[in-house]
Amino acid sequence: MGLIDIELFATLDLVGQAPGGPEEDPIGFPFGGWQAPLMNEVAGAQVAAAYEGTDALLLGRRTYDIFAAYWPHQDDEFGALFNRIPKYVASRGKPDLSWAGSTLLGNDLVAAVREIRDRHAQVKVVGSLNLVQTLLREKLFDRIDLWLHPIMLGVGKKVFADGVVPTNVALLQPPVSGPAGTVYLRYGLADGVPETGVMAEVP
Repeated sequence: MGLIDIELFATLDLVGQAPGGPEEDPIGFPFGGWQAPLMNEVAGAQVAAAYEGTDALLLGRRTYDIFAAYWPHQDDEFGALFNRIPKYVASRGKPDLSWAGSTLLGNDLVAAVREIRDRHAQVKVVGSLNLVQTLLREKLFDRIDLWLHPIMLGVGKKVFADGVVPTNVALLQPPVSGPAGTVYLRYGLADGVPETGVMAEVP
């Protein structure tokens, strides 16, 4: 069985909407592209390292459309990777799947994702906040890569929203910060659910 990794770029108030550019959500969100001024060589190297070993992408419809319009025309490291590996699309509609290697998942999303995990070694979920909520609710993920950026927007879709259920995660490696103040955190799904207690009883 392989791994399902969720890649999340978020502000300090956990907004994850349209980090890459205004075209990602051109209507109703005034901060599209908020990540760009905070990117640097350190953050780029972190992202590149996080994608090592990736052999499939799992995307929601909106993210897929953005990727399909951009990456087939790129010949850099990410373009070569994304164009080579299979792309699986979660959508209730009928998206244009002309990007080579693209497959539309069936109505039983949970079963389809489990099948994908059995078929691949490392599946990356990028963006796709609606899809992420389903994966969180079903605990259908193995790792979360979270980049926290030192800004707060006050509006926008949150990375942890309606899909969250009580879940334990474990920090898999020490946090890494970059020169712009962005902090990279890698968590793994852990057993059980959060416990409660009284602070006075903690040794």
